[in-house]
Amino acid sequence: MTEEQTKSQQLHDRRKNIVANGVGVFNTATVSKAKGAIITDVDGKEHIDFAGGIGVVNAGHCPPPVVKAIQEQAEKYLHTSFNVVTYEPYIKLCEELAEILPHGDHTKAMLISTGAEAVENAIKIARQATKRPAVICFTEAYHGRTLMGMSLTSKVNYKFFSGPFAPEVYRIPFPNFYKYHGTQNMDEFVETELNRLKDSAHSMVDIDSVAAIIVEPIQGEGGFNPIPQKYMEGLRSFCDQHGVMLIFDEIQSGFCRTGHWASWQHYGVQPDISTYAKSMGSGLPIAAVLGRGEIMDAALPGTIGGTYIGSPVCCAAALATIQYMKDENLNERAVYIGKIITERLEKFRKECPEIGDVRGLGAMIGIEFIKDNDPGKPHTDLCASIVKGCAEEGLILISAGTFKNVLRILCPLVITEEQLNKALDILENQIRKHT
Repeated sequence: MTEEQTKSQQLHDRRKNIVANGVGVFNTATVSKAKGAIITDVDGKEHIDFAGGIGVVNAGHCPPPVVKAIQEQAEKYLHTSFNVVTYEPYIKLCEELAEILPHGDHTKAMLISTGAEAVENAIKIARQATKRPAVICFTEAYHGRTLMGMSLTSKVNYKFFSGPFAPEVYRIPFPNFYKYHGTQNMDEFVETELNRLKDSAHSMVDIDSVAAIIVEPIQGEGGFNPIPQKYMEGLRSFCDQHGVMLIFDEIQSGFCRTGHWASWQHYGVQPDISTYAKSMGSGLPIAAVLGRGEIMDAALPGTIGGTYIGSPVCCAAALATIQYMKDENLNERAVYIGKIITERLEKFRKECPEIGDVRGLGAMIGIEFIKDNDPGKPHTDLCASIVKGCAEEGLILISAGTFKNVLRILCPLVITEEQLNKALDILENQIRKHT
């Protein structure tokens, strides 16, 4: 460490010296404070945030009502464990979640701390409800880094030397229309993929032993791939036919990101169980599993949950976040922001053949970079260069996709139009520079 180094460089040197290498570095920015859509680094430089803490700050950094709610709850009590002492913020949050994310006539919920925990508990609930062991998941999926989460996650890079993995997990191809449709139109492609799903019941796993199918309606880490409407409908019918629980993982796509409280609400297809985390608490660790009451109640007492199930401080943060999202009309705002981003990028795409696809729902937008106009040739190096160049110009971005060739836009939904357009200017300039 030298005097000539910036404070940011010094901080990264200290990180390298003390923090385990396995903890990823997705962007080189640092932070001393953050507000709205702006992160100020330890050298005083401002950055526009297009990463949102990996989709965690849909309501912006440090929304005042949320900060106030945290402070007020922290003065009352920090922890009792809901298993030991019942407290009202947990119950109130579950009631609020059931209202905005109804699962049938009677919805029940449980709270935990992280998205991976939500997935683990959702699988346990489905298994207890069906008395079946197997789970079907998809290629390009991401469901966490715990044992079950990692087993369900597709990307090999997250799983090196981490096996053996959980048994009775079976993977089928995600219906990625952009990448795999070939000469088929959407209807033909969906029919092909649904037939592949049906075939799996004969060639891969006995469907009568399958407890659940888990899917992200719009994949996050996999590259912001939305599931086709008719495939979603067919998936629901298939699960109904075979008594299989349909689980939607909404951890990255929930809480206004796509223009609804959950992306499944775009489809008009209701899950049996769904999982949430990230932007639910504006940065505090809280997650939830919701489902039809009779399914949620199938889990025996003591088989789901943990010590930190719905911290009262995190519950207060989540309640204030939801109210703030309502007050600021962030679902509508997401649609508006997404329209601005998509229109600009689609227009820009005409002059940049390396942009293979611009896709997403609401303000959850992915930009896929390819070589030779071939979806089968990911342009990973180009994507990495753009991320680095944007960071140097004050725009924080992160990549996604199996080959890290997709830029994902997860800006706070409170971003101003001036900030948004400035960020898109930086992004376009960097794409031009590197193509």
